[in-house]
Amino acid sequence: MIEHFFTCPYCWEEISMLLDSSVTNQTYVEDCEVCCNPIQISAVFDDLELVGFEAINIEQ
Repeated sequence: MIEHFFTCPYCWEEISMLLDSSVTNQTYVEDCEVCCNPIQISAVFDDLELVGFEAINIEQ
């Protein structure tokens, strides 16, 4: 597991999430810990290193 910091696409606060680096490609929805809005998280790992990350507002 790695901790990754990013900006919430709703409230613009910096938040962190623990990501499982053993899963190569992952997409899921998790609520912001500050404003509670749902964020679609996409993470890509290569050899346990984070090579792609996206946090998307799904209520556009």
